[in-house]
Amino acid sequence: MDNNAINFHDLFPPDPNKETITEEMHLEKDWFKEAIKIDEKGLLDFFTRIVHGYNHDYGTMCHAVAACALAAAWASCKEIGLSSFQAGFVMWDFIKNWTYTTNECGLKIIDYDNMLYPQYSDKFDKNIDKDTWKAIQEKAKANLDKENFACGSVIHHWKSIVEGYVPFGYRVVDRE
Repeated sequence: MDNNAINFHDLFPPDPNKETITEEMHLEKDWFKEAIKIDEKGLLDFFTRIVHGYNHDYGTMCHAVAACALAAAWASCKEIGLSSFQAGFVMWDFIKNWTYTTNECGLKIIDYDNMLYPQYSDKFDKNIDKDTWKAIQEKAKANLDKENFACGSVIHHWKSIVEGYVPFGYRVVDRE
């Protein structure tokens, strides 16, 4: 073990007046169930209790942030009457602006539960739509046009994309 390693609790000493929780306790299961029921009036109390009410470990703080974000989303939906269709756009806005802020070509989520049902076989085809393929080609061209320090195999890969080679066994398809 590295004797110079910094312990999490050295940086964030536990408050003796708060319950210390661990990921193994799985409190997030209840937080997520409760978050669905939160309205605007209960949002601040929920946030305060979840964020400030515990001594979090490295994992529980992630669940706390997710539960608070979920509660805020549900409370907002109740206030403005968001449809489930619109909620899908909210999810993508959140994903793109939380983790993938530099993404330019698109994202995809795969629900592997659908592998249990044969009618969803097309969801597992290695297909991308024409707009996504065009975005990938444009990004590859932009990468080639600017000075960069990519290795030869990456530059070769970008050139093949610009020339029309669809990598990794994917096919470009029309989406309706």
